[in-house]
Amino acid sequence: MGQPVERGSGERDSGGAAQPELPPGQRVQRGWPVTHYGPVPKFRSERWEFRVFGATADGEKRCWNHEEFTALPHASVVADLHCVTKFSMLGAEWGGIPARTILEAAPPAAEVTHVMVWAEYGFSSNLRLADFASDGTIFATHKDGELLTAEHGFPLRLVVPHLYAWKGPKWVRGVEYMTADRRGFWEERGYHNVGDPWREQRYSYQEEPGDGPEL
Repeated sequence: MGQPVERGSGERDSGGAAQPELPPGQRVQRGWPVTHYGPVPKFRSERWEFRVFGATADGEKRCWNHEEFTALPHASVVADLHCVTKFSMLGAEWGGIPARTILEAAPPAAEVTHVMVWAEYGFSSNLRLADFASDGTIFATHKDGELLTAEHGFPLRLVVPHLYAWKGPKWVRGVEYMTADRRGFWEERGYHNVGDPWREQRYSYQEEPGDGPEL
């Protein structure tokens, strides 16, 4: 699964030992609660496809079937997961395909500033290109060496450790490159357009000028 990279969350020194530092308003969660909107989709490998489309560098759409996508180079990231419902799961190892691998395989046009990550049932989440391209952002197929369960996003979920977990959808099916920002599913329904847990950016009423397009 590749070599793990250092966890990207903040840590503080307490008596010589590094202790995890939680974003404001969060609590440590033992175990991994199942949280999602709508039913769990049924995976059919023969119908599954991952697409990159929109403002690509060459103007072409790129597609992978399930076998092709899972054959891409894998890596692992040890990172925390911070849910907007205020629980934090610390130190999980996420295995899968780094977002940067997708950016290299299907480069965006020079004017791309954001991406929309699309998942089953038309669910979507928008990200700044810099957040998507971050070292820790990964299309996860495994957690702690075990294949994801259907309830937790099998066959593919996006993990963006430095943002709230809703910015990384379960059951991902593709990425759209965008030259202007556009709100995703939860962002249209009152969640913050950026979603930085360290700034406690939970809801759209907290947004400042420049954080996102108007609702």
